[in-house]
Amino acid sequence: MSLTKIEFAVNMTCQKCVNTVRDSLLDLNGIENLDISLERGTVVVETNLPFTLIQEKIEKSGKKAVLKGYGENNYSAVTMLGGNSGYSVSNNIKGIIRFVQTVEGCIVDGTVDGLEPGQHGMHIHECGDISKGCESVGEHFNPYNSIHGGPEDDIFKKHIGDLGNIEADNNGRALFRIINQFLTVSHIIGRSLVITDKPDDLGKGNDQQSKIDGNSGKRLACGIIARSSSLFQNTKKICACDGLTIWDERESTNSNQKELTKYTETSNKICINKNIKERTFGIIFVLFQDESWSESHIICCWQHCVQPLSDNAVYI
Repeated sequence: MSLTKIEFAVNMTCQKCVNTVRDSLLDLNGIENLDISLERGTVVVETNLPFTLIQEKIEKSGKKAVLKGYGENNYSAVTMLGGNSGYSVSNNIKGIIRFVQTVEGCIVDGTVDGLEPGQHGMHIHECGDISKGCESVGEHFNPYNSIHGGPEDDIFKKHIGDLGNIEADNNGRALFRIINQFLTVSHIIGRSLVITDKPDDLGKGNDQQSKIDGNSGKRLACGIIARSSSLFQNTKKICACDGLTIWDERESTNSNQKELTKYTETSNKICINKNIKERTFGIIFVLFQDESWSESHIICCWQHCVQPLSDNAVYI
């Protein structure tokens, strides 16, 4: 499976911290290269493992870790389900899914919590509008006007947005890392990703609904796909919105999820993409062409979209 470089900011203050972090990762199969810099406060790994596994492993050593960059090119994206920037039914489901373009295809790397154990369909939908929850994101992303299918099917016998199924364990967590050779990151930014309550039959069912959505049932959780930082693009240590360090912001984001979610559900702001027609979103992602922002920066900045923050700002 294709290897990817992932950059974490890690709260290290001495060489002993470096050794502790290194030791915590040595027994993890799937890491090919490891670079730890005390000066920069970063850990860079080359791996085929989901990023969540590595982040949790680092944090079990007692050090806080925040993902800063994913992939070595400029084609990376992220979406967050539920919580304080996406949507989920009764707000029980939360997750982060990352996309990065490689020569082998698009890596889809994610973790979703709060699901019922078993398989659930995962699809990219055509619109980035969650103003009415997952019901306003449109149908599956389907530029070739094809019937529904599975991720391994011919490009003209499936929707480009058909990503197949993910599987939640007995604790309700789905951890996955897949490569989709038909998906292009630049084509999905500004669209949305949806998780459903039933498995996707991959278009192999005997009824008409199978050819539409794989009988995958109710839309449980969704989020807008936004551009994210690639390797070494995100150098920020203090958030420009509130002056918090990335460590304080990390804790603040976790502790204020309920309050932010309430605000999100009542927001009806409008932003305009410079390249597409006007759309209304329930949550705003503010991205910069000249600066890279982690998802934590996006969380705290979306409220300010009514006033342009930069001449180069892109609102999607």
